[in-house]
Amino acid sequence: MDAKKSFLKTEFTSIDLNTFFDEEEKQQEDLSAGIVLFSAHEQQLIGEVINKLWKQEPERVETLQKQLDNLEHLARAIAKFPSLLERSTLTASVRTPQSLIESLIANQYDGDTMLHLPSKASMGKGYLTAKIHTFASIAKLARITKLGEDIAKGFDDLTISLLFTLMAEDVYLNLIKDTSLDIDIRRELASSLIILWEHSSDQNVADIAPVLQSVWQARRELAPAFGTMVGTSELLLMSIKMDEKWIKFIKQKLGESDVSQAMEEFLFGLSYEQVQALRATLRECKIPSIGRDDVSEFLGQHIKTDISLDYRDFYLLYTVRRDNARARRRLNLDGPKWTLEDHFISFVMELNREKQVNDIYAK
Repeated sequence: MDAKKSFLKTEFTSIDLNTFFDEEEKQQEDLSAGIVLFSAHEQQLIGEVINKLWKQEPERVETLQKQLDNLEHLARAIAKFPSLLERSTLTASVRTPQSLIESLIANQYDGDTMLHLPSKASMGKGYLTAKIHTFASIAKLARITKLGEDIAKGFDDLTISLLFTLMAEDVYLNLIKDTSLDIDIRRELASSLIILWEHSSDQNVADIAPVLQSVWQARRELAPAFGTMVGTSELLLMSIKMDEKWIKFIKQKLGESDVSQAMEEFLFGLSYEQVQALRATLRECKIPSIGRDDVSEFLGQHIKTDISLDYRDFYLLYTVRRDNARARRRLNLDGPKWTLEDHFISFVMELNREKQVNDIYAK
């Protein structure tokens, strides 16, 4: 069977790994809670690419199919690990979803906790990374072969959405350790994290990703003046799509020092420490503000302040802010202890929880 028929034999509907196993294998392996390989929308876009490539540049179809096959093989391997949503006997202990939730909440270790997490978590992160690279490559391919900007943009959006899913794991792990949060919120976060590990997808991201992507794009367009935050929040509100939850977040939380400091780091692309050093230097020189291109000169070190829409830059800068925030918490230093993403996702989950409670009472 050729590559085109191999892929197109499946209708464009949401599928999980069970689709790729015959009945005998299904009996041997419990994949009922496995990864959703491609959503209905992803299937549709991939199908459009395959169809158009087959007509325009058929020699590229086989290479693309190999990439998709590699994703399938990786997903199959992950699916063989015990489900995190079911009771499992590990050596002399028994793991249940509830015991895993309580373990995540109780774990307050500093440093990289990778070896304290289920194997499926590490495998799932690798799968998400591979899927992100695959979709980003298809977006480039769509532009090179002139398949249509709508298709390329579709894969750009899928790539960003997957990127936020990858980031969500970090945010959940951060917030689960936040003892200032209500214990029920922390349990809800742990539950969402386990579901993310199990399916390599996250429902909360569907609500949060478009907002944060708009904020990122606004950051690129704003080019705020370094040394002052005057008017930045107002400009930000005007520059993004007026999402109700984001507006509530700005109005209710921006007055908190940790949130405003995290917002500065996000907008400027500088650490809190660099922002403070820059402000001190500008005060000494009696300069009210400077542009992006002058930051490196005034700080005496190379600073990446150019704004890129590359998903890798987005994640890179996020991890710098994440690691800095963790270090400040650990060392009890001044500056934001949480990232803007931490604050926003926590806020959204609290809003959703309040809505659920209100809906229950309304009945």
